[in-house]
Amino acid sequence: MDNKYNYPKHFARFYDTIYMEIRDSADKDFFLNNISEARGKVLEVGVGTGRFFKTALIEGADIYGIDTSKDMLDVLYDKIATEDHYRISRQSVVDFTFDFKFNLIVAPFRVMMHVMEKENQIKAINNVYDHLEPGGTFIFDAFVPDLKYIIKGFANFVDFEGEYEDGKMLKRTVSTSPDLINQIILTEFILEWEDEEDKIQHEKWTVPLRFFFRYELEHLMERTKFESYHILGDYKGRPLNEKSKEFIVVCKKSK
Repeated sequence: MDNKYNYPKHFARFYDTIYMEIRDSADKDFFLNNISEARGKVLEVGVGTGRFFKTALIEGADIYGIDTSKDMLDVLYDKIATEDHYRISRQSVVDFTFDFKFNLIVAPFRVMMHVMEKENQIKAINNVYDHLEPGGTFIFDAFVPDLKYIIKGFANFVDFEGEYEDGKMLKRTVSTSPDLINQIILTEFILEWEDEEDKIQHEKWTVPLRFFFRYELEHLMERTKFESYHILGDYKGRPLNEKSKEFIVVCKKSK
């Protein structure tokens, strides 16, 4: 469970500030709509700080969450009522266990891209399958590789700059380098923020992401227990096409 790639303390602290601005408009409605339509228990894999979880819980979803990062989960525990803490546990998608099954399992925002080895990818997806009720659904996403950035990478791109509280500035800088043979993007994030004494603090985190191509995803799914699946091209539910920037894989367990 002690994964060196887990979100470190200050990345967890500022996660909501950054991703509410740069990500919510893309995927939040999609996943919350699917959660609200579920007819039973829901599991969010990679629940993190609860970007979807907290809203879903308030809206009445019977939702549970798992994550491997203690620091991320500590943020979420502080955001929900103590009586709901039992819904959260520190587990991995590869080998999580529950003594009940789910109608819907979601792994939003690149969770499966953190699973490096193909054996663990298959093990994770089959573990999800085993935890679904008959007729249940599993949804995960990955980005469509942009070869311009995949091949060359990029350096020192500022993807967030703003206040994390009144008068206190926060900036995040991103750099990437590719490992094409292993289909990995090594991504370095640097946080800079003003602390309570107006001093600039820094934290750096480097994490690998395993990227997928369309037919690789199809071959992967066809090696798992799932009887059917389809791949959408965006969070509006439109089909995959040459302009798509997202792979959204919707997998169904037979009834």
